[in-house]
Amino acid sequence: MSARFIIVCSAFSGFVSVALGAFGAHMLREQLSTRLYDVLQTGIQYQMFHTLALLGVGLLVLRKPVKGLSLTAILFSAGIIFFSGSLYVLALSGQHWLGAVTPVGGLLFLAGWLNLGQLAYRQLS
Repeated sequence: MSARFIIVCSAFSGFVSVALGAFGAHMLREQLSTRLYDVLQTGIQYQMFHTLALLGVGLLVLRKPVKGLSLTAILFSAGIIFFSGSLYVLALSGQHWLGAVTPVGGLLFLAGWLNLGQLAYRQLS
């Protein structure tokens, strides 16, 4: 996976995160219950954190391509889709069964961080 692709994906994810944050704050705050609004905000927050992490991975690939960094990018991206995406659908539709998908996204985030950590440990030792 190229640095360009990872960075473009992070830019798109950042755009979506900011757009949903603005939409939520200005259009949905009064429409959603406090609990569902909090669910939406959690999705936005985790998406932005991992968007920045994805950007960092893209910049690392640009600077020094290391085998395995693409996997980290894939794990973070999939985590955003499963974790934040399921929370968005839950908040906007009230479909509670999607709550079962959210932990899969959390596990993908954790796997991404573990992969990044082991790559750093291997490369820096």
